[in-house]
Amino acid sequence: MLNHGEKMKNSETKIIAQNKAARHEYFVDEVYEAGIVLTGTEVKSIRQGRVNLKDSFAYIKNGEVFVANMHVSPYEQGNIANKDPLRVRKLLLNKREIRKLKEAVQKDGYTLVPLNLHFSRANVKMDLAVAKGKKLYDKREASAKRDAMRSIDRAMKKYK
Repeated sequence: MLNHGEKMKNSETKIIAQNKAARHEYFVDEVYEAGIVLTGTEVKSIRQGRVNLKDSFAYIKNGEVFVANMHVSPYEQGNIANKDPLRVRKLLLNKREIRKLKEAVQKDGYTLVPLNLHFSRANVKMDLAVAKGKKLYDKREASAKRDAMRSIDRAMKKYK
């Protein structure tokens, strides 16, 4: 049963951008919600949906978490306030969460991958996953399962 705070949170969360390739390329173990440091024109551009997470990744440096290769298009009405679209942006997490992430990344084959960017009330947040890369045969297996489920759904729909 959800308490009142969780209902409010779920109803006020709006997904802006997703990294669809992340779930195809990686096994997702844990997901953390992190705030992100942005400038005003970047937030305006994100509100218009002009952000791309496709090749983005996160890393830990000096006890802080950063996201790289997240493309935020320049705001059209912005002038000198526009920043570099591919600049490295800082993520906001607790020290305890950063320590857990650091331990997880030190395991063999694990990395930090942004899953999506969303608004939680008025703040821009990012879902950050601790993930392990899939091999080619894992991708084929996942695709085969998905195709099998589709054919089962079609067959069930036919007999209803």
